[in-house]
Amino acid sequence: MYKFISLFGIFVQVGICYLLSSNRKKIDWRLVGVGLGLQFLFALLILKTTLGREFFVYMNDVVVQLLGFTQEGASLVFGNLTQINIPVGTPQEGPPPGFADLDTSSGFWAQPGAIFAFSVMPTVIFFSSLMTLLYHLGIMQRIVYLFAIVMKKALGTSGAESLSAAANIFVGQTEAPLVIKPYVEKMTESELMAIMSGGMATIAGGVMAAYVGILAAKFPDIAGHLMAASVMSAPASLVFAKLLVPEIGTPETSEKMEMHFEKVDKNVIDAAARGASEGLKLALNIVAMLIAFLALVAMGNAIWGWVCSVVASLTGWNLSAIDTFQEVMGYVFSPFALMMGIPVQDLLVSGQLLGEKTILNEFVAYTHFGDIINGRPFAGELAQLTERSRVILAYALCGFANLGSIGILLGGIGGIAPSRRGDLARLGIRALIAATFASFVTANIAGMLI
Repeated sequence: MYKFISLFGIFVQVGICYLLSSNRKKIDWRLVGVGLGLQFLFALLILKTTLGREFFVYMNDVVVQLLGFTQEGASLVFGNLTQINIPVGTPQEGPPPGFADLDTSSGFWAQPGAIFAFSVMPTVIFFSSLMTLLYHLGIMQRIVYLFAIVMKKALGTSGAESLSAAANIFVGQTEAPLVIKPYVEKMTESELMAIMSGGMATIAGGVMAAYVGILAAKFPDIAGHLMAASVMSAPASLVFAKLLVPEIGTPETSEKMEMHFEKVDKNVIDAAARGASEGLKLALNIVAMLIAFLALVAMGNAIWGWVCSVVASLTGWNLSAIDTFQEVMGYVFSPFALMMGIPVQDLLVSGQLLGEKTILNEFVAYTHFGDIINGRPFAGELAQLTERSRVILAYALCGFANLGSIGILLGGIGGIAPSRRGDLARLGIRALIAATFASFVTANIAGMLI
């Protein structure tokens, strides 16, 4: 039954975007059908064929192995804190306050390798350095071009938007448009919508590695799922961008596809060093963002909880089911979780995570997702998710589609094409909707096949 719901949910989400479209008569239904078919075909190959499953497992193992390499570098800086358990108490004395992750089979031990700063930050730095090195060697450009050719031929999209969508599979939402930098200023409105949606519907390689570090202990094949999600969401972002803002002009690159790449590094050492520096900035930004957002959520929950208690005391209403931000988001986003085919018992928790991802950002959502699957409290209580819900959420949360990303894109793409900032600002919410549905439909397709 849940697989049928996942299928039905795709039509519902396409229908919603049809109603919100800026020009329903100009919608290219061939592009929509082929784009969704391309998503389904890729998911079928990866999740259901023997060769695809072997490739899935192989790529998952590659990412896990790369995480292992990260430990070699991180251990020099942080020492035993990255990998060795440290005794912090005895069974007689009990653990000191604050140590939740303990190995009770041999007394009480802290697991500092599970601390974000010692495990996830080095991963972001290493993957950023690796990706920069691969770009310097010209390897990533060839891979991006291959994906772009497939999407351009299959969907009939312009060369520029196809290249940007393909680049978003591997790099961030502000870096991907750089491969089409000469064309951004003259892009049609529909093309701008496509590159914004593509940026928010996928994740960068370094950030993906960080999510793997958070979830891999209890979700061993998470790397393969996240890679599949990012690839599947690339054509999906074009589908929903063209649903909401159909092409009514003639793109400059409708008949050609040229990649722009500025080689700024002198050699491989320079490239690796620059990538590490950029990775450090990203890692510190992630840490600062998590500290601020989680603190703001806690403060907001305290204020909202106080308001609910005052209202309850005055009216006699029982508001305990909606006295936190997460619980409110759970009810708002649970219909979307239902449309994905998530089991009923998991709807509220899933809705809470989807709400956090959209209102705050995906890193907060994945952090709390990790808390749930690792048996730690979420929103003040222990929650559980079925295996089906875990896989679907891994796909649904995979993307930069949140309110903050609109500002990031305004700054990033607006810096490339200052004259288009007004158009970018006007398209921001539509791009967020398109990217959100792209990730959700990717989750729907995964739900049909598991």
